Amino acid sequence: MDLSFLNSLDKLELDASSIFLLSVTILAFLIPVLVILPPVGIQKSDALIQTHTKAGVEGEKSNLKNQSSPEHAAQDGTSPRIQSLVIFPVKSCKGIELTRSKVLPSGLQFDRLFTFAQLKSPFPVAVDSTDEEKSKHKWEFITQRQFSRLANITVDLWLPDEMKLRKQSMRSTEAFLILRFPWKEDGWRGLWSMLTAKLARGRSAEPEIEVLLPVDFPSADEVKERGYTFEDVKIWKDTVHALNMERDLPDELRRYLGVSNKLALFRVDPTELREIYRCAPRKEEAGYQPVTGFQDAYPLHLMSLSSLQEFSKEVPKDDALRELDVLRFRPNIILSGAPAYEEETWKQIRLKPGTSGLYNDAVFHVSCRTVSDPRCKLPNVDPNTGIRHPSEPDKSLRTKRNVDEGAPLLGCLGMQLTPLFDPSLGEDREGWVAVGMTVEVEQLGNHVYTKQ
Repeated sequence: MDLSFLNSLDKLELDASSIFLLSVTILAFLIPVLVILPPVGIQKSDALIQTHTKAGVEGEKSNLKNQSSPEHAAQDGTSPRIQSLVIFPVKSCKGIELTRSKVLPSGLQFDRLFTFAQLKSPFPVAVDSTDEEKSKHKWEFITQRQFSRLANITVDLWLPDEMKLRKQSMRSTEAFLILRFPWKEDGWRGLWSMLTAKLARGRSAEPEIEVLLPVDFPSADEVKERGYTFEDVKIWKDTVHALNMERDLPDELRRYLGVSNKLALFRVDPTELREIYRCAPRKEEAGYQPVTGFQDAYPLHLMSLSSLQEFSKEVPKDDALRELDVLRFRPNIILSGAPAYEEETWKQIRLKPGTSGLYNDAVFHVSCRTVSDPRCKLPNVDPNTGIRHPSEPDKSLRTKRNVDEGAPLLGCLGMQLTPLFDPSLGEDREGWVAVGMTVEVEQLGNHVYTKQ
C-alpha cells in the first residue's frame, strides 16, 4: 500500500459534508451485508430445518381463522365435520394445529406428553409432624391456572423428513420439540438481542430463548447419560411416576413464568399411563383399559364451533375480551356444522372419511361433559397474549351453562372422548382422524358428570 497516501489522509481535515458523505458510503456498504449475513447466532431450529420438517398449519392456512363465521352453523342434509385438530405436546403451552393425527389409546399422538411442575413443601403441616414430614417436598404440575404466561410458550414439533435426510446422507426416526419463550436481558445485551431478532425474523420479532427436547422416550442408557431422573409428580388427585427432565430447562424460563419454587419438566412414561374410570367405558366395553397421559382427565376433548358461538352470545365483551377463541378451551377435535349443544346428547360417534382423504372410520365413546371445575379460570387466559381476564368467560360458564346434575353450580362446554378400536387390531390399537371427516352419531343418551 502507498504510505504517502496514508500520510496524506492523516493530514486531511474533514469538514461536515465530507464526514456525512463518508458515513453514507459506509452504511451503503454495511446494510446489504447485514441483510444477507445478519450478525445472529445459529438457533436450534436452524439446524433442524436441514433434516426435519415442522408439523402443523399456521397463518392463512389455519382452519380456525374464521371460527366466528356463520358458515359453521348446522345445515340441513349435511353432517357435522371436523374443522380442525389441535395437539398440546406440553400441557398448558401453545398448541399445534394439524390437518390429520394418529389416534392412540391415550389420545392424539404427541398430545400432553410433557407437563411443567414445581417443587412444593407440605405447608401447612401439623404441629406434631415429624421433622421428616415437615421437610418432605413433592412435585405438583402447573398450568395457566396459576401461571398464565405458559400461554406464551410456543411449542414447535419437528418430524424427521426422509427426503432431507437422504440429501444429508443421514438416517433418523427421532422427533424433537422446540420450546420458545420471550426473553430480553437488561442493558446492552438486551439491545443486542433485540437487534439480532429483528434482523433475523423481521421488524415485529422479539428476542426469545429456545429449548430443544427429544420427543421419543429415552432408553435407560440415555436417561443416565443425560442426567434425567424418575420421580413422582402429582396431577390433580393422581400421582404419576414420570421422567424429570429439569436439567434441560434454562433458569430464565422459571423467572419468565414467575415460578418462585424449583421448576421441572416431566415427560410421561408410556408404561406408567394413568388409568381412567368414572364416566369412561369399562374395560369390557372398550376392549382395553382406558388410559391417559398428562391430560386433565380423559384422552380427548371435543368442541363444537356452533356451541361456542351460541355461548359467546351470553358472554359480556369488553376491551380485554372482544372474541371468544375456541383455543381458550384447549380442545383436540373442533367440529363445524353441528346444532348448538347437540354434542351433549351423543354417547358414541363414528367419524367417517368424508373429504379427509382417509379410508378408515374412527370411533369414540363420548364419556362426559367438560366442566369448569377443575378447569377453573383457565379459559379466562387469552391464548394469544397470556393475559388473564378477571372474570370471563368463567363467570358466564357457571351462570349460563350450569346444565349437568352431576356438577351443580359448575359450567359445562365441550365433551370428553375415549377412543374405541376395532378388536381385530389386537394390541396394535391406533387409528387416524383428519380435517374433513364427518360425524355419524351411533348412540344417544344422557350425561351425568362424575367427580374425581
